[in-house]
Amino acid sequence: MAEAATLHHFAFDPASRAARLALGEIKLAVQEQAVRPWDPESPIHALNPSGLPPVLETRHQGRALTLRGLSAILGFADDASAGALLPGDAGERAEARRLVDWFARPFTDDVDAVLLHERMEKPLLRMGPPDARNLREGREALRRHLALFEALAGERDWLAGRRLSQADLVAAAHLSVLDYFGEAPWPAYPALKGWYAKIKCRPCFRGLLGDRFPGVAPSAVYADLDF
Repeated sequence: MAEAATLHHFAFDPASRAARLALGEIKLAVQEQAVRPWDPESPIHALNPSGLPPVLETRHQGRALTLRGLSAILGFADDASAGALLPGDAGERAEARRLVDWFARPFTDDVDAVLLHERMEKPLLRMGPPDARNLREGREALRRHLALFEALAGERDWLAGRRLSQADLVAAAHLSVLDYFGEAPWPAYPALKGWYAKIKCRPCFRGLLGDRFPGVAPSAVYADLDF
């Protein structure tokens, strides 16, 4: 098991949130260090050549480790917890990895790169107000993706199968940021809403519910466990 650790993260970065959820789920003691990746003076640039969070600094069996990026952190968390974040069934493990990859690529490209750019990055970088056309296109893309997840949530206990996995934590990380900005249309996806309520009640989620974005109040249901 790993020793003391520091997680460098940005509260509204989905990958950072997924790392926080994963480390919290396996109950690894972590000191969280918030970073501003858009700031050229941010220490994250020295920790990761990409300049992006999350980065986990830890020690394992006396050896210093610097884990850059969500994939490395998820793998470390799974190893450190004897496989707690992946199902025992090979098929469900493959499905969990497929869904993690889905959020890393098509969901990020279709949804986050549009909606979070308009709602989050523009205010941070002082790039002006959101573009109505981009918001409309991002919301349409989000609905297409949510329809896929609604089908999975309706037929499974968790997104990848019978037990909670990395897929649920990564999905919840992305959707929770959108939920903060009022972009998650939960009533239209009842099975997915039930899944989200279930994972939202887990202890690892508590820290996320206290996050606040400068100048923007959370949606009415963001911190409501019984929404």
